Amino acid sequence: MAAVLPFRLLTAAATGLSFSTSVCPTPTRHHRVAGGGRFVLSPLSCRAAAAAGGPITVTGDPPTFVSAPGRRIVAVGDLHGDLCQTEAALVMAGVLCPESDGHVWTGGQTVLVQVGDILDRGEDEIAILSLLSSLNMQAKSQGGAVFQVNGNHETMNVEGDFRCVHPGSFDECIRFMEYLEEFDGNWDDAFVNWVNVSQRSKDEYRASPNGDWLPLNFVKKQKGFAARASLFKQGGPLACELARHPVVLIVNDWIFCHGGLLPHHVEYGIERINIEVSNWMQGLSEDTDDPDLPFIATRGYDSVVWTRLYSQDSVERTQQSWNLSSVIAEQTLKSVGAKGMVVGHTPQTRGVNCKCDGKVWCVDVGMSYGVLHSRPEVLEIVNDRPRVIKEQRDLYDEMEVLDYL
Repeated sequence: MAAVLPFRLLTAAATGLSFSTSVCPTPTRHHRVAGGGRFVLSPLSCRAAAAAGGPITVTGDPPTFVSAPGRRIVAVGDLHGDLCQTEAALVMAGVLCPESDGHVWTGGQTVLVQVGDILDRGEDEIAILSLLSSLNMQAKSQGGAVFQVNGNHETMNVEGDFRCVHPGSFDECIRFMEYLEEFDGNWDDAFVNWVNVSQRSKDEYRASPNGDWLPLNFVKKQKGFAARASLFKQGGPLACELARHPVVLIVNDWIFCHGGLLPHHVEYGIERINIEVSNWMQGLSEDTDDPDLPFIATRGYDSVVWTRLYSQDSVERTQQSWNLSSVIAEQTLKSVGAKGMVVGHTPQTRGVNCKCDGKVWCVDVGMSYGVLHSRPEVLEIVNDRPRVIKEQRDLYDEMEVLDYL
């Protein structure tokens, strides 16, 4: 595995809650990434990057190692198909304009990382994927970027496991397939624009005959299942979108993954894991037409997207188990030269918090209506200092920032 360079964060202005003016840059992919290797910000955005300490560089395809000098980093947890809560979290993070229907990026040079599980349990999954892609393109022009990390629900859907799919999401797949026909094969434009038309499409669809999921509407259910299977199958258009995103991402000195990174994952190779999962999602293999599922990343209690070693609540574990997880976290961070890890996967009933003696931050707060429907919270990292941003409990129009040393 390639060594992780010791990235040095330069001072970034981040005072109060004026996030639109205290933003920093982050790496972002081209809307259609090809070739891999090292990505550098375009000359247009390099001028903006200079103020934050230099251009962002990304190594790997999918992205694996990111150098983002001087950038403010924001991490957002599991979204599970809830577009309204997604937008609320992004507004709270200071990267989405609250007063525009056009979904305008306000994060400047901020690096936004979403840690997986966009799919299932809610009915606007493709709209959220579209939104993040649109914001990434806008962020790139300002010296910022948006990254997504694949979680267990992304891999489940590529496997064809639709057990957790919301009925409305089958509807969205039908509507999206019909919408694609209007673009005559221009996938990029269609995908990025979907978030801007999805609500109108939903309203029109529900007003039409056959618009509701009735128990005996077998024809509609069959159509929805076929549409989803076509979009998310290996090599399908949305599976290939997911294939652009890593399972493990290292930004400066911080690890981002869905379940957790363990020592045997590092030994296997972080970049190797990302490439194998990406190839599997795209249906690519040198030896067979049916590539094997990368077990170490996507299956089993100790895989990257499924492990709860770090995120499980302390009251559900023995003291010995709790101590062991802290030791393992320290070993993992040391092996890649990282200062901290950010994970999702397990809803935190007491909000974003740190575990394992402050080494691991858990950012899944169960914000989707399909999970806990809790108030959104996000994690901000500036100069390696994490802070939780959330609403004040009794003042809904204000936010509070909790500092952690």
